[in-house]
Amino acid sequence: MTHSPTPSAGGCRSTPVLKERGQREVFCGLTGIVWLHRKMQDAFFLVVGSRTCAHLLQSAAGVMIFAEPRFGTAILEEQDLAGMADANAELDREVERLLARRPDIRQLFLVGSCPSEVIKLDLARASERLSQRFAPRVRVLNYSGSGIETTFTEGEDACLASMVPVLPQTDARELLVVGALPDVVEDQMVGMLEAMGVGPIGLLPSRKIGDETAIGPNTVYALAQPFLAETHAALGRRGARHLPAPFPFGEEGTTAWLAAIAEEFGVSREVFDAVTEAPRARARKAVAAATETLSGKSVFFFPDSQLEIPLARFLTRECGMTAVEVGSPYIHEAIMGPELDLLPNGPRIAEGQDVDKQLDRARADRPDLTICGLGLANPLEAEGLTTKWAIELVFTPVHFYEQAGDLAALFARPMRRKAALRLEAAE
Repeated sequence: MTHSPTPSAGGCRSTPVLKERGQREVFCGLTGIVWLHRKMQDAFFLVVGSRTCAHLLQSAAGVMIFAEPRFGTAILEEQDLAGMADANAELDREVERLLARRPDIRQLFLVGSCPSEVIKLDLARASERLSQRFAPRVRVLNYSGSGIETTFTEGEDACLASMVPVLPQTDARELLVVGALPDVVEDQMVGMLEAMGVGPIGLLPSRKIGDETAIGPNTVYALAQPFLAETHAALGRRGARHLPAPFPFGEEGTTAWLAAIAEEFGVSREVFDAVTEAPRARARKAVAAATETLSGKSVFFFPDSQLEIPLARFLTRECGMTAVEVGSPYIHEAIMGPELDLLPNGPRIAEGQDVDKQLDRARADRPDLTICGLGLANPLEAEGLTTKWAIELVFTPVHFYEQAGDLAALFARPMRRKAALRLEAAE
């Protein structure tokens, strides 16, 4: 069974990439904890950082009154930063108190931050020490969420990559779907794959440690998120094989993603169509409701989440928009190649960021819609540009067929708002 979308004439895989290395405007990788702690129900994320780190997480995740969250911050005080206290001993005490108070914790992630990395606190060694101490009840891992090293969505990548080496070994043939998805979206995806007869299906991350899948040379994996380059490399080192495909955004991307898996597992065209026909039709109808607003309009992507290329493909091929510039923090060809093949030739493709230069290009292009981070949105709005916060595209369920209309509506909403304000001002 083969089903793949027709590559765009020319595509963008061979388009010269404008590589920029200057001032960046992005959130740090700690932000990924906001969705990871909800996904992994028996995990706790302990940020080893400053009060600023604690305020960031509390503000981003909201204040939880009725339930204790599964994240916290081990505060590095002035004496820790000045080397007047043994930070490792302090960390051990904090972990001991936490695990005594929270016996439900089965996985503990020590998350590095800018302060912990500035003082060279070795969290890898600390996680090994604490794993030995609290095994087998608790598994302790570490990764960096520091803004020094990571951008917005790389926190999830670092977290999942830290888990790959400790997953069990197997020679069984299995599918592993990689990337954190909201539970309702994940259930939809698993339901469609199981209806096709695909299985067994493993998930990374799993909701609980006991649900983790084993991996090995007969494991094939599909990425559900485009920002997982380190996890992709870690799985390759374990012998697993990647299924390249466009990402499941919109009707076309979802169909292509599912088709790559279906072909690998020998699903017939008849079965594939029977499972996907109805949700595909619903997706096309839902997207069409937003296309009236988006068609013929131009869009400019600042680099932020690494979702930019798949989203540009969705907007141009399914919503009738024209991409002027598509910027992404990193472009991994093995992961993004199928998307670049589909993205219609024409936009500038930029990797990395020099924010002042990119702002100049956006002002010169005057796009109808600009996708950017929170720090740039308000200034650009003040200059008359219509903007969409990139962060909302990560926090909102947007994958697969049933969310395709919601995804399109996220882009249409600011344009409709701008039109309504103009109409009100004219009256």
